[in-house]
Amino acid sequence: MAQVTVTIDGKAYRMACEEGQEAHLVELATRFDNYVSHLKSQFGEIGDLRITVMAGIMVMDELSETNRKLAEMERELASLREGRDTAAAGNQRKEELLAATIVELAERLNAITRKLTARPSSAAAQES
Repeated sequence: MAQVTVTIDGKAYRMACEEGQEAHLVELATRFDNYVSHLKSQFGEIGDLRITVMAGIMVMDELSETNRKLAEMERELASLREGRDTAAAGNQRKEELLAATIVELAERLNAITRKLTARPSSAAAQES
């Protein structure tokens, strides 16, 4: 395990973390220290434990809001995927109908062509 020293509210804390996670842990501690500093600037010296608890609650509030937004986005994404799938199925049906219509029209044109090419031969035979 790696060891990192982080500073929160001017106090150093030695912490263990997985290898390669040192920079991440330092970043998290720095962000948490920003919460503590913000609260201290607003409320003054009201006690380390109280400030730490308040900072923790602020972090949890942000996490809760982030989770709510994530759930909302996941619902929206599911709705968009459902709409996409419905549209794709509708397009598939339209393409199949269009293909069937084209085949039917081609058959009609071929039948008309056969009739037209057959008539001159019949008319020529009658003139002779």
